[in-house]
Amino acid sequence: KAYIAEAGFDPVYGARPLKRALYEVVEDRLAELILEDKVVEGSDVVFDVQNGEIKVNIS
Repeated sequence: KAYIAEAGFDPVYGARPLKRALYEVVEDRLAELILEDKVVEGSDVVFDVQNGEIKVNIS
């Protein structure tokens, strides 16, 4: 949450860029995983930040 909140905050626009940050961090990566057949129906997908990098766990 903190990673997306930080990525989506702008001192001038406040939290308005938050939606764009969600698209870039979560939705775009999730779409790539679906297209690569790494995520199938019923999969659990967890996004995490480790050492400043986005990690994705699929189970």
